[in-house]
Amino acid sequence: MIEFDSQNDFSLDLVDQTENWIKAAALKESYGIEMLGYVFCSDEYLLEINEQFLKHDTYTDIVTFDYTEGKLLNGEMYISTDRVAENADKFGVEFNTELRRVMIHGLLHMCGYGDKTEDEISLMRNKEDYYLNLWDTADPS
Repeated sequence: MIEFDSQNDFSLDLVDQTENWIKAAALKESYGIEMLGYVFCSDEYLLEINEQFLKHDTYTDIVTFDYTEGKLLNGEMYISTDRVAENADKFGVEFNTELRRVMIHGLLHMCGYGDKTEDEISLMRNKEDYYLNLWDTADPS
């Protein structure tokens, strides 16, 4: 099951296509989905989570809580739509493209991918790009 909630006024478009796309990505990584919760929120809301749980006093685009056991993904991802909008502008991409990049980034972390070393960052970016390119094939029918 995949749930999408908001702690701000954000409303996700193309919910069925997004859900199918996430399921397809999980399957390609050899994972099933038990429960994934995506919560869209403000910078301030996510900063509080970042400080409370990770002891980081910085803005970020996503915080992922991974409860995965075995090959069934289970977790929550909190995404700052403020940060996504700012990064989309900074990188010259559409808001929804950057949002999907962040959403798949969290999923890839839950699948075991890191982003601390140069090699990990390179692999993560390649995986993000690969799944962004699959967006148009995530037919909601």
